[in-house]
Amino acid sequence: MATKTARPHESIPAAPDARQAGLAGAPPTGRPRRVLLRGERGPLASFGLHAGLLLAAFLALFPPFWLLITSFKPRSETFSLSLVSDFTLENYDHVLNNTAFLTWFGNSVLIVVVTTFLGVFIASTTGYALSRFRFPGMRSIMWTLLITQMFPMAVLIVPLYNLMSRYGLLNQPVGLIVTYLTIAVPFCAWMMKGFFDTIPVSIDESGRVDGLSPFGTFWRLIMPLAKPGIAVTAFYSFVTGWAEVAYATAFMTGEQNLTLAGGLQTFVNQHTQEWHHMTAAAVLIAIPATLVFGYAQKHLQAGLTAGATKA
Repeated sequence: MATKTARPHESIPAAPDARQAGLAGAPPTGRPRRVLLRGERGPLASFGLHAGLLLAAFLALFPPFWLLITSFKPRSETFSLSLVSDFTLENYDHVLNNTAFLTWFGNSVLIVVVTTFLGVFIASTTGYALSRFRFPGMRSIMWTLLITQMFPMAVLIVPLYNLMSRYGLLNQPVGLIVTYLTIAVPFCAWMMKGFFDTIPVSIDESGRVDGLSPFGTFWRLIMPLAKPGIAVTAFYSFVTGWAEVAYATAFMTGEQNLTLAGGLQTFVNQHTQEWHHMTAAAVLIAIPATLVFGYAQKHLQAGLTAGATKA
């Protein structure tokens, strides 16, 4: 087989030096750029992320912080931009001793406790039934629970007010409890259904083998496993009754019948402008909610994410 030979006037190019070959693809100056791994952020991206988080934290914490600061200011310094220069507890003394705040507090505690207890029980039994059983009208119930969440609260004030007036439930804690249950139960039932879907059905079957009734299985076996979901349901029912304003103002009149949300509006209205007293009352109202949230927060994350996937 013939081989090709170089002509006398042609020269064979020399092989490139390894050092020169390595420098050919490198940047002209400086160190080579390090390739970021997947999920790794550069310095500029990290700075932007942390700056955004700090800004969001400031926007979230500044209003309650300023509310707390203002509650310790005298009336003359309510709208001043400085911090507390003349510290006083007169606002809290006035709210606790010269208003019906303790009566409002008692009304709210009664309504919230009953609403939370009934809301958890009804939502849990409804969610368990929708998760485990198949019965006529099941889809209709599920659609009803879903559709009731589509109506804004303002739209329901008039029809609910007419119903409460017809049955004599205006200015009655029972009327407000029923109203709050119509808000809390549909959402909580859907959430509990998603949570019960994550609990294996084999646990129910083992309970029936041991001779437990369906309710006994639910109460003795399933409910202890549903503590995270119950914590979220209880907290949502609590917040619904504790912080709601529209229904409490429309359905409850008279200073002795008001809840905390309705009583808070007596400090600032068309006749009075007592912002310093309102801030003190708002701080007192926020304390129980903060304590309840601190007690239940260890279960909230697990309960909110438990229904996202089905085991």
